[in-house]
Amino acid sequence: MKTQATKLATIAVALLLTGAAMRPAAACEECQLRKQGTYLGQFTILGNGTARTWVKYGVNGKPMTIGITFSETALSGLPDAVPKGMMSVKHNLMLPDEAAVTGFDHIGLDWNPKGHQPNGIYDTPHFDIHFYMWPQEELNKITLKGADKARCDRQPESRFLPTGYIMPPGTQVPGMGAHAIDSAALELQGKPFTHTFIYGYYNGRVHFIEPMVTKAFLDTKTDVTVSLKSPAAYQKAGYYPSSYSIKFDELRKEYSVTLEGLTLRPSAPAKATKIAVKK
Repeated sequence: MKTQATKLATIAVALLLTGAAMRPAAACEECQLRKQGTYLGQFTILGNGTARTWVKYGVNGKPMTIGITFSETALSGLPDAVPKGMMSVKHNLMLPDEAAVTGFDHIGLDWNPKGHQPNGIYDTPHFDIHFYMWPQEELNKITLKGADKARCDRQPESRFLPTGYIMPPGTQVPGMGAHAIDSAALELQGKPFTHTFIYGYYNGRVHFIEPMVTKAFLDTKTDVTVSLKSPAAYQKAGYYPSSYSIKFDELRKEYSVTLEGLTLRPSAPAKATKIAVKK
């Protein structure tokens, strides 16, 4: 039986032989334009397969799509339980350097073998795919304790929240922050949960966005692209998506979950607000 290190080495050689190794960045660092193409990031073992991150640049030299791809075999051999003290089976994958201009730092691929709360809605095996704007060391500071609880509870200004999205109590999670959900999402209207889209906030600021998709939906190998409800303004400048996609490539035998239609959005400073903290 191969060790994980041996598997990773084998995959790395295979990537090189197929021409899929990470491409070098273009020379124009100051203008942050890149040569058209796909730049690969970190990959990891997932189930009996692998997962990897990437960003795709268009002919205009700007990022157009960012995502994660995992092999068909990754859906077999997944753990049926989470490690003790954890909420999910976590995989943090760094994005390629070429993705830095987008404002996203890394992707958290979380496998939930029994789903999570609220029961009756999201308690089915699924992946939470967090596109984080903050590095992991900053996320680790989100504790939900003391003054940090007030920061997690803080509601964003309405212009920073997509129309129809709400941030209900009880969605705060250590290491993540609060989750805003689409009140019109089908799973909240009595329909089975298949896939949905979340915005994450901390201290009133969005710092991750998150497609969620069930294993059962992935098993159907159905392609879907969903237009996103976007905020009227953003506190942090960056490239934000207009849609997300979940697709299966029959030829390559791999799934992809992507943020598409990346568009540069300027920053709009929030109003100064003091948070009252109970002592």
